[in-house]
Amino acid sequence: MEKLEREIRESKVSELMNRHFAASSIPKGIHCFSLRLTDEYSSNAYARRQLPSPELLPVLSNNSYHHFVLSTDNILAASVVVTSVVRSSLQPEKVVFHVITDKKTYAGMHSWFALNPVASIIVEVKGIHQFDWLTRENVPVLEAIESHHDFRNYYHGNHIAGANLSNTTPRSFASKLRARSPKYISLLNHLRIYLPELFPDLDKVVFLDDDVVIQRDLSPLWEIDLQGKVNGAIETCKGEDEWVMSKYFKNYFNFSHPLIAKHLDPDECAWAYGMNIFDLRAWRKTNIRETYHFWLKEVTYHLPSLSTISII
Repeated sequence: MEKLEREIRESKVSELMNRHFAASSIPKGIHCFSLRLTDEYSSNAYARRQLPSPELLPVLSNNSYHHFVLSTDNILAASVVVTSVVRSSLQPEKVVFHVITDKKTYAGMHSWFALNPVASIIVEVKGIHQFDWLTRENVPVLEAIESHHDFRNYYHGNHIAGANLSNTTPRSFASKLRARSPKYISLLNHLRIYLPELFPDLDKVVFLDDDVVIQRDLSPLWEIDLQGKVNGAIETCKGEDEWVMSKYFKNYFNFSHPLIAKHLDPDECAWAYGMNIFDLRAWRKTNIRETYHFWLKEVTYHLPSLSTISII
């Protein structure tokens, strides 16, 4: 019986690993799709046209509009998110999307939205390399993280090596796999912490992940009074779904580490970061960015105990 239970556990862990690799990989079709759009950018002048058109540029900093920020290198996912917001919106003419991507994806992303304009809304596509503020001086810790050998090995290395599978439940292993996703050391994943600097003229934005599909009008979010708070989000510790709605800090952090135990409460409710509304005016009055840099520095020097700080 013990042997059979061990084999079942190992089989479930193997299944989780295969799912993890499948979810982290880029299907050939999507990869080729991006390459074709990049080629279109170089050969088709219409694919390179300015987004948005010059007469609409003032809208990008007009706070009477509903500004969404999407940071992604997945062109198809970006299209799904933008389209779902528009189709669900009761006021699509007030929607402005700021799509941020990396340098290698910029040409393809720009081509897609230039060649396939979404009716009624305004879309801006910018590459990380086009933000003058994102320099080594302003983002020193992120550069250190991406070049730190142990850190990169932790996210890209063998996730089974050194793991005690006999004492690990499949659910616990699945959580660890999710926490070790390489996307957490991508600059695109960390951009949300620099929103006040990247959009200095905006007062409030909704930040969306590229794996969400919007099914109802989000206009009321701009009417919410955050009462001086920076972030409006959905808690993930209260609800009927025990898998999704049972997330506390203790699910993400190693509280045996003294730094974690000293500064964080294990029973503090975590929150969903796939859709957050940020009050940038309130944010600019805080030292959130400096605090974030401090913890990211601790991540680099205390692997793997703080590895999921990027989630928070």
